[in-house]
Amino acid sequence: MTKPVFERDPSDPDRQKINPLMKLALELGPLVVFFFGNSRGEWLAGHFPALADIGGPIFIATALFMAATVVALAVSWAMTRTLPVMPLVSGVVVVVFGGLTLWLQDELFIKLKPTIINTLFGVLLLSGLLFFRKSLLRYVFDSAFNIDEEGWNKLTLRWGVYFLAMAVVNEIVWRNFSTDFWVAFKVWGFTPLAIIFTMSQMPLIARHSLEETEGR
Repeated sequence: MTKPVFERDPSDPDRQKINPLMKLALELGPLVVFFFGNSRGEWLAGHFPALADIGGPIFIATALFMAATVVALAVSWAMTRTLPVMPLVSGVVVVVFGGLTLWLQDELFIKLKPTIINTLFGVLLLSGLLFFRKSLLRYVFDSAFNIDEEGWNKLTLRWGVYFLAMAVVNEIVWRNFSTDFWVAFKVWGFTPLAIIFTMSQMPLIARHSLEETEGR
């Protein structure tokens, strides 16, 4: 039987799982590279002439971001022999909009990427829950949380709304602040907000924990 290219359903016992810390590193690594590329773009251009041909710091950062995203997906594939669905979708958008950014030398496209990604994820999560009664969030957090179906549904609803809110925040930031501020906020703003939001969901996760339920 041909092995699936995409990650298996969370309920599939044959699904290969990545250590949560490694998974976090693969997701945050490209963002750190993006921030470094923008903040040290002139230094990189001076030491690597090929990068100077790409353009200013934001364009160098975009190129490195694209490369780091592809590398993260390749590492994930090497470890599990499957591709994670949500990071893959995000990676495709990064490559497409990053490519447009470099080709047209217009930073607008890379700034729109978080808006599009967050809107897409928000719509997918809410649509999967409302129309198909399926929690797509389990593909992201199944290795971290062991909760019942009701818990997954509530968590999916909250994350869907959160993603849509982050799309609005991105629009506000890039339209009203400098590129450097937007890049810094993309790494040091969105990431802490995601961590804070995740931590705020812990009471819900605790209430619906299967271990807690089974222990009663």
